[in-house]
Amino acid sequence: MKPYAFLILFSLCVAGCNRSPAPAEKPPELPPAPSVTSPPPAPDPADAAIQQALALKSAGKLAEARSPLQPLTADKALALLGELNTQIIFTGAAAPEKADYTIVAGDTLGKLAKKFGTTIELIKKANGLSSDTIRLGDRLRIYQAKFAVEISKSANTLTVMDNGKFFKRYRVGTGQYNRTPAGEFKIMSRIEKPPWYRPDGRTIPFGDPENILGTHWLGLDVPRYGIHGTWETNSIGKQSSAGCIRLLNDDVAELYLLLPAGTSVTIRD
Repeated sequence: MKPYAFLILFSLCVAGCNRSPAPAEKPPELPPAPSVTSPPPAPDPADAAIQQALALKSAGKLAEARSPLQPLTADKALALLGELNTQIIFTGAAAPEKADYTIVAGDTLGKLAKKFGTTIELIKKANGLSSDTIRLGDRLRIYQAKFAVEISKSANTLTVMDNGKFFKRYRVGTGQYNRTPAGEFKIMSRIEKPPWYRPDGRTIPFGDPENILGTHWLGLDVPRYGIHGTWETNSIGKQSSAGCIRLLNDDVAELYLLLPAGTSVTIRD
C-alpha cells in the first residue's frame, strides 16, 4: 500500500472514533390511559326507608312510620319495625289495630281479653292500669291482634306475626341434637314465675338457682315443651337446650304480654 493511501485510511478511522453516536429515535408518546373509576355503590333501599320511618317516628307518627318498612326484609328494617310495633302496642299510641272501648255493666278484663283476642296483662300495661279493677264508663284502648309464632331451629329465631304481617323477631336457643320438635302447636298455658318440674319428679320453685325456666313459661300442647326465659344468656342463638325454646328473660316477658292461650306456634327445621 502506498504511504499516502495508508494515511488517508487512518484519518478516516480516527474521525469515525471521535464522532458522537447518532441519537436514538424517541418513541412516539402514547396518550395517557383514561382513568377508571368504580361506579358509586347503588343506594340501599332499606336505608332510605329507615330514614323516612325515623323521621315519622320523631314526629310522633308511630303507626305511619311502619309503612315504608313493611315491604322490606333487611334485618335492620325489621328490627326498627319490631321496635315501632312494640312501642305502639305497649302504650296508648293510636293505631288502626286498636279499638277505643267504653266499659259497660258486666265487663271484666278477662272478658275483654277474650273478646279482643289479647291478654289481661297487655290491656293493663297499654292503659296504665295498676289493678284488675275497671269501672263503668272507663275508656280503654285495646289492641286487636291475631298473633302467630314462627320458630326456625336452624336460624334460632322466633318471629311474631300479626294477621300475617311481620310484628317482631327475637333470638332464641333451641334443642341440642335437634331435640326441639318440628310441627304445628298451640300455646296452652301461661305462667309467670314458673316452677320447674324436673324429669326425676322433683319440683324446683321459682327463684331457686337450680330452676332453669327464667321468669315466664308459655307451655305448648306437647308434654314438657314450651317457650321460656333463661339466665344463661350465652345459650341464646345456639342449639343447646333440652328441647324447649328459650329466650332472654326480658324477651319472654314481652311474649307473655303479647300471646294469649291458643296462639299458634309453628316450629320448622
